[in-house]
Amino acid sequence: MPPYEQLPYRPCAGIMVLNRDGLVFVGRRSHGPEHIDATHVWQMPQGGLDEGEDPYRGALRELYEETSIKSVDKLGEIREWLTYDIPRDIVGAAWKGKYRGQKQKWYALRFTGADSEINILTPGGGNHEAEFVDWKWVEMEELPGLVVPFKQQTYEAVVKEFAKFARPFGD
Repeated sequence: MPPYEQLPYRPCAGIMVLNRDGLVFVGRRSHGPEHIDATHVWQMPQGGLDEGEDPYRGALRELYEETSIKSVDKLGEIREWLTYDIPRDIVGAAWKGKYRGQKQKWYALRFTGADSEINILTPGGGNHEAEFVDWKWVEMEELPGLVVPFKQQTYEAVVKEFAKFARPFGD
């Protein structure tokens, strides 16, 4: 494995899904080397982009593969890519040691469907492995405190950028 500093960032899309009440979807991860305790296991949907994939299309694909959600309207995006490093001691266990962290393109989406559309146990029509074991809607300002510490700065930037969308949406 190359030295940590020489490892690239994994291209990824992150999705903030807001419901009609301005609350944000978070899922509780089922597993992963980064889990440190029972509090910091929540995160917004996110996932790796395929080679040459448009980041927005990749975000919609990842959202469906993790939650079965399709009923969304785009609210906004963060123009720049946000990055985070994973701790050195887990770099070999995460992504087979190929990446030092992720560079993420973030999108804010308004969920326009019913909660019954959300299916984390057999997501994507049952064609994808479940990544979440539970989910809930939370206030946007709670997000940084729910994720693993090394993702908190990224979540703070996402919250700051998308705070304008944390309001109830018409009926």
